[in-house]
Amino acid sequence: MAVGLAAGYAGLLLGGRTVTPVGPTDVQLSLRPSLHGGTTLELPPLGSLQLDTHWAPVSLEASITDVRPEQAQLLIENGTEVDRLTDQITEQIRDGIVTVLVRAALIALLAGFLAGLVVFRSWRRAFLGMASAALGLTGVIILSWATFNPHSIAEPRYTGLLANAPQIVGDARSIVERFSEYRAQLARLVGNVSELYTTTSTLPTYEPDPSTLRVLHVSDIHLNPAAWNVIKSVTTQFKVDLIIDTGDLMDHGSAAEDRFADDISDLKVPYVYVRGNHDSKGTEEAVADQENAVVLDNETREVKGLRIYGVGDPRYTPDKSTRDDFTGAGQIRAEGLRLAAELRETGTVPDIVAAHDPTEGEAFSGVTPLVLGGHTHARSTKLLPTGTRLFVQGSTGGAGLRGLEHEEPTPIELSVLYFSRATNRLQGWDDLRLGGLGLTSAQIERRLEPDPDRTIDPSP
Repeated sequence: MAVGLAAGYAGLLLGGRTVTPVGPTDVQLSLRPSLHGGTTLELPPLGSLQLDTHWAPVSLEASITDVRPEQAQLLIENGTEVDRLTDQITEQIRDGIVTVLVRAALIALLAGFLAGLVVFRSWRRAFLGMASAALGLTGVIILSWATFNPHSIAEPRYTGLLANAPQIVGDARSIVERFSEYRAQLARLVGNVSELYTTTSTLPTYEPDPSTLRVLHVSDIHLNPAAWNVIKSVTTQFKVDLIIDTGDLMDHGSAAEDRFADDISDLKVPYVYVRGNHDSKGTEEAVADQENAVVLDNETREVKGLRIYGVGDPRYTPDKSTRDDFTGAGQIRAEGLRLAAELRETGTVPDIVAAHDPTEGEAFSGVTPLVLGGHTHARSTKLLPTGTRLFVQGSTGGAGLRGLEHEEPTPIELSVLYFSRATNRLQGWDDLRLGGLGLTSAQIERRLEPDPDRTIDPSP
């Protein structure tokens, strides 16, 4: 009996897989071994959505395998198409689930029969094995049916970037009160997912491969704990090799804030950091205490094969006794020119220069192919006359509490930069933008470097 049950369970999992059309998408439905059951909707690289639909030793996993661009575009442009989809996708999902269950049941029974025949070489034991598999299958079905929770759609759990964009399921929590509208909500889910996938399918066609080095550029976190969740998700989903933080990790640089840096050690990839004008020397030390941190202040280090020069901001503006608030752009640029001249004299040509204030960073034009900065809380990039690209990151912390001072909250911004391991040159990047506090928008935009191997002219 145990042989039949084990073989039946294995057959259930092996046979429980099919691809079914759902609106403009193709969705793979699979049965997976599980201790808790439930249903998972995978939306790589955005993350996943989990529902506690049932409790059983089997879970249902749905993942989008393809999007038909023409149908998806029609759905986006014509709002009435969503209404038309309501009945269609309900039937398609039901048919897909029935197909998975029937296939899984047939293969489970066959597996139980064959296991009994192979192990015991007896027709009687073979049919007994099939009966055992049928018994186990019946138990799984009864358990799933008895524990089915139709209200689970109102209590989804999000992981990855979806944790910051729950609007993808539409007005989910209202479904409990308006359960008759469930199918319309389901149609909206398909529409929103289709729009996301159609948008990302139009990105330029640079395809990162094993020869690509992925660098996550963050800046101006400003003591916002929500930033760590975003950084962790992007690091995982985009398979980031290292992170570069161009400063203003803290708000005041006080000793009480130092513990905020402890989350760096949870990221499990090298974390290169330069001090911002809101970070103190104590902040710098707190970051340096993290085992995966690389703190740079007027020095060059090789990290994951990239030569990175970093310099901490010369100001510490929260300390009003220093009068650093009155340090002008001219003084900041002069300091940058002095350091750039020193760097030239060493003969070192870094692949990246990291400086908090782009005014100081721009002084390294002609010294390096790429300068990373922050400070302005607004993302921008420009190609300087020397061939150096100045890349200014927005605020990965949504400017902290300052993000609430404006009419609209400051968005959370960060970028994944793609480098060739052969040349250490930037090939392209993905700009990620999430709505700030109270907003639920999410945007990914790909940019390509038009001439990655251009000559860098040391003369401006």
